[in-house]
Amino acid sequence: MRINGSRPWDMQLHRNRALDEIVARGSLGLGETYMRGDWSVPALDQFFFHLLRADLHTRIQPLRNLWRIARSYLVNLQSRSRAFQVAERHYDLGNDFYQCMLDSRMTYSCGYWREAKDLEQAQAAKLDLICRKLDLKPGMRLLDIGCGWGSLVSYAAEHYGVECVGVSVSREQCRYIEERYAQLPITVHLRDYRSLDEPFDRIASVGMFEHVGRKNHRTFMQVARRCLKDNGRLLLHTIGKNQRRSTTDAWIEKYIFPNGELPSTGQICDSAEQLLIEEDLHNFGCDYDKTLMAWHRNFENHWDRFAEKFDRQFYRMWRYYLLSCAGAFRARHIQLWQWIFSRKLEGGVERVV
Repeated sequence: MRINGSRPWDMQLHRNRALDEIVARGSLGLGETYMRGDWSVPALDQFFFHLLRADLHTRIQPLRNLWRIARSYLVNLQSRSRAFQVAERHYDLGNDFYQCMLDSRMTYSCGYWREAKDLEQAQAAKLDLICRKLDLKPGMRLLDIGCGWGSLVSYAAEHYGVECVGVSVSREQCRYIEERYAQLPITVHLRDYRSLDEPFDRIASVGMFEHVGRKNHRTFMQVARRCLKDNGRLLLHTIGKNQRRSTTDAWIEKYIFPNGELPSTGQICDSAEQLLIEEDLHNFGCDYDKTLMAWHRNFENHWDRFAEKFDRQFYRMWRYYLLSCAGAFRARHIQLWQWIFSRKLEGGVERVV
């Protein structure tokens, strides 16, 4: 990687002092100087791929990170009183905005590109994969913890004949589900998952566990056990990190997902110990690279519709978010996992792909 080089991933520096800020403030400085226009790069996704593959991010360790790491252990950043902050900051930007970026069901999680040719096919394949892994049957009750805009509950109700209950901390998402899927057997609640206490045949959580936090992993699994019937299954779909002892990227936490925290495999296993049985683990993190690049294309193609609502700094922030994450998945810096857990399942489960 070169400053003012000629390759697509080389940083083009527009303000020399920006380098001092990046060195002093790490990822937060890198992101904020980009948002201000202090530097640019022709291919931001390639920039982050090369940055992370070379482990350059580990060579700058500002002392301020020591406080952030300690805070994640000492303070419950995902307490009930803070649970709704991420919806207000991120998920409630406007349904029209997300409709332009996502697929027709507004599925805001990794698609499954094994045989898919476009985003619409990849998201339908992911939803069907989840339903098949859960072995859904007509008449079952499915709980979706963190149901988003209802992509899974609507797909499961339409194609598998199940009754669905969704919970979300986003008012916009709940209103959208109630209006769009009023004809389906779907009930949606604006509530924190920790208040759940009723029986279900199956439970799914897709792209929500990243907001749970290490101090609440065990609580999440206790809720799942409490609500899962003896012969039931839990599917947990989550982004994950490779190291147990690390903290959230400072820029992502400040601007995109406040109070978010990626789990490691060890943390997930610890949280389920003596509560649930780990039946299966499936990693298809490479598919998130394709998903994010598809979202970015949609975002760019529809930006003119939102240029007056959101300013130029928001545009650069959102590009940075989508393309930096794409590069991180491409570099295998972060992962996407689907876990299957059971309570007292007879005979185990067969691998579904």
